[in-house]
Amino acid sequence: MLSVRTGPATSQISEENNTKLKKQSALSACGKDKSPKKASENGKDSSLSPSGQTQLRARQLALVREVEMNWYLKLCDLSSECTVASTTGMPHRNLGKSGLRVSCLGLGTWVTFGGQISDEVAERLMTIAYESGINLFDTAEVYAAGKAEVILGSVIKKKGWRRSSLVITTKLYWGGKAETERGLSRKHIIEEIVRAMTHVINQGMAMYWGTSRWSAMEIMEAYSVARQFNMIPPVCEQAEYHLFQREKVEVQLPELYHKIGVGAMTWSPLACGIISGKYGNGVPESSRASLKCYQWLKERIVSEEGRKQQNKLKDLSPIAERLGCTLPQLAVAWCLRNEGVSSVLLGSSTPEQLIENLGAIQVLPKMTSHVVNEIDNILRNKPYSKKDYRS
Repeated sequence: MLSVRTGPATSQISEENNTKLKKQSALSACGKDKSPKKASENGKDSSLSPSGQTQLRARQLALVREVEMNWYLKLCDLSSECTVASTTGMPHRNLGKSGLRVSCLGLGTWVTFGGQISDEVAERLMTIAYESGINLFDTAEVYAAGKAEVILGSVIKKKGWRRSSLVITTKLYWGGKAETERGLSRKHIIEEIVRAMTHVINQGMAMYWGTSRWSAMEIMEAYSVARQFNMIPPVCEQAEYHLFQREKVEVQLPELYHKIGVGAMTWSPLACGIISGKYGNGVPESSRASLKCYQWLKERIVSEEGRKQQNKLKDLSPIAERLGCTLPQLAVAWCLRNEGVSSVLLGSSTPEQLIENLGAIQVLPKMTSHVVNEIDNILRNKPYSKKDYRS
């Protein structure tokens, strides 16, 4: 269970400017053009394919957001260079079809915070992420038995970052060892999941909620329950997504996005470090796979399938070299090239790793259809939906 907290937004516009903004917004929303409308203006041009209509609507929404942003900046006597996206180069995307804007890269705390790294390194990582334009930080109550959440909050308080500028996501389920300390029953939060998260949001403890590692059927059921009883539905699903794990994000979640607006927040873009290239010649002693509690990862790496994956990574290296990037940067950019992905969560144990992964933003414009096809020809694992088979 994923909950999203953005913090209270404090108004920085004068009452007069706020009134102007409302009037201008009302004008744009209510203004009517009496000239005959073309079918294409409504995104219903019969000559456009469904994907073409989706792209058209996306361009229209982007234009509306640009106009609204220009109004806001003008009213506040600011320039576009003052925005985070302009000063850092970090693109932001909507979380599903909600109005929440998140950086396309986020910082995760699994394994690292409270475990693999010191508190000082954690602070350094958060500082690099924040100064690079990341506004999304992900954690969970189970990470390091709750210590990851504590470290995250302590750094934010110490740095004095505006809470309203951050999006913090946390997950609930594996709370403790006792039966009454875990799960999603009334004893742990509230009995019924959708009703519980609606209560959490109504009480101001979170702004949005989503799911993590749920099936498409479970997400659809939660949405149906929310609509039936006038409650709040989930806005996103956290799913594993990388070069070797594609089915859910590329086939199942796009259908949910178009039907009910659920977006994808993906994690493990480097497949727990497998795609980093450090396991090409075995398992280094300082790596995650060498840890006692990650024996399963070591077994995956040394398996026959793991060796095949390492060979494919070697075949991908020339593409990365041609694009002027590292293999990890190519892998992260490959995840970002999927327009259905709202944000990719990075997990880094050193500042150098994080800085390298952030460089994927510069690689993203180079991810042309030709490059993506090259990668698909090497991986040979592109999933196909039922629609693809019918066509």
